[in-house]
Amino acid sequence: MIRLKNIKKQYGGVVAVQDVSLIVRDGSMFGVIGKSGAGKSSLLRVMSLLEKPTAGEVFYGDERVDALTGKRLLEYRRKMGMIFQNFNLLSSRDTFGNVAYPLEITGMSRKMIYERVCELLEMVGVADKRKSRMKELSGGQKQRVAIARALAVNPDTLFCDEATSALDPQTTRSILTLIKELHEKFKFTVVLITHQMSVVTTVCDEIAVMDQGFIVEQGSVAGVFTNPQSQAAKELLC
Repeated sequence: MIRLKNIKKQYGGVVAVQDVSLIVRDGSMFGVIGKSGAGKSSLLRVMSLLEKPTAGEVFYGDERVDALTGKRLLEYRRKMGMIFQNFNLLSSRDTFGNVAYPLEITGMSRKMIYERVCELLEMVGVADKRKSRMKELSGGQKQRVAIARALAVNPDTLFCDEATSALDPQTTRSILTLIKELHEKFKFTVVLITHQMSVVTTVCDEIAVMDQGFIVEQGSVAGVFTNPQSQAAKELLC
């Protein structure tokens, strides 16, 4: 379980996240939705321990983790997978090399890396692109490679930061279907950041709606979708 308590995140004089408290249940698919500039990505970076909050507390299970440093922080980060809108793949490496990279860091043997990467590429549907360079892949193929890389170390949580925003509608549907299938197979937690209501209604169980740094509405996808209470949620449904 991920629990945020009164989180504030400030960059200079700009407050990106204000007094946010929420709970993400283990094994759930949790969406955070809002317009551009609502504070979604800043919240994700705090939640995933990439940045420390300006104020407030982050708990993983019963342990407070926002103040961790060094080896203990690295242990938690290694339990997470991240996929991004712009893929964040290494142009100097081919498909195989990109997925192998996090395994190389852990010191895994070459034989085990080869077996694991081949398994992952087959799982996400790009086994035939093993030797392809990033410039040779479509956007959807790149995101599949990014998903394989994120899953390489068997994460407990997969964080998705606008993972489908750069893709066309058909490719978006295929990527969301893949994420949902992988979630059902491996039972990891998914935290998905998006500005598209169609994305959260396709894959998420629960959502939080952000506006100007605040969580203005939270609940089941069905509840928010059928009976939105906040103006921000109503505008996203239009």
